Amino acid sequence: MTVKEHYDNHLADFYSWMIGDFDKGKNSFKDFCFNHEIKPNKTGSAIDLGAGNGIQSIALSEIGYTVKAVDFNDKLLTELKDKINRLPNGLSVELIKGDIRNVKTFSKSLVDLIICCGDTISHLETFEQVDKLIQDCFDSLDDNGYLILTFRDYSFELTDIQRFIPVKSDKNRILTCVIDYSEDKVTVTDLLHEKHHQTWTQKVSSYDKLRIRIENLIDKVEEIGFSIIANENKNRMIHLILKK
Repeated sequence: MTVKEHYDNHLADFYSWMIGDFDKGKNSFKDFCFNHEIKPNKTGSAIDLGAGNGIQSIALSEIGYTVKAVDFNDKLLTELKDKINRLPNGLSVELIKGDIRNVKTFSKSLVDLIICCGDTISHLETFEQVDKLIQDCFDSLDDNGYLILTFRDYSFELTDIQRFIPVKSDKNRILTCVIDYSEDKVTVTDLLHEKHHQTWTQKVSSYDKLRIRIENLIDKVEEIGFSIIANENKNRMIHLILKK
């Protein structure tokens, strides 16, 4: 199953529940930006690649950016549209349904900031596509612009029962993630149990992600011309801040 099919037919239905408290996530990302002095500069514009339900997009708008939020899933874009409609006057987020690989088409002028958060960059099909996306982001940024990437660290393989990860549960839902490793990819299976009228049902869907190795990515971004401002690993989630 493709990544888009997985989101359209499975994950989007419970994505926001899985992510958790929206305001908490939004404020956490705002703190991350403030702590690293990420703020509007020359153009005041930003692009959020793989915006999902908009945690980062709304955070950036509250910081002062004019944001273009890009995603391929209708349900998540609808959720984000509802949040945009409740933004105070003066804050701007534009929705774009599209493929993140087309980053050069999303703005007619250079931007201050591009972000690709969550584990979105690992959804690309090949490492060549990752390299091209980073190059296209570099080309789309104004001088001194920033690229923020986050992705999960799959360098250490989980084995046996460690592969079964309890993600979230409440009285009506239980989400478990199962991970299987190959050389360059991981197969992620989202196993959801839902309770309806005292009866539990099971929904299962799998898709592949790239095993992005941080050392290879660092070599590539430096080759392209980025400076590395931050390289942090928090709970096996890598956070990179790159400056043009």
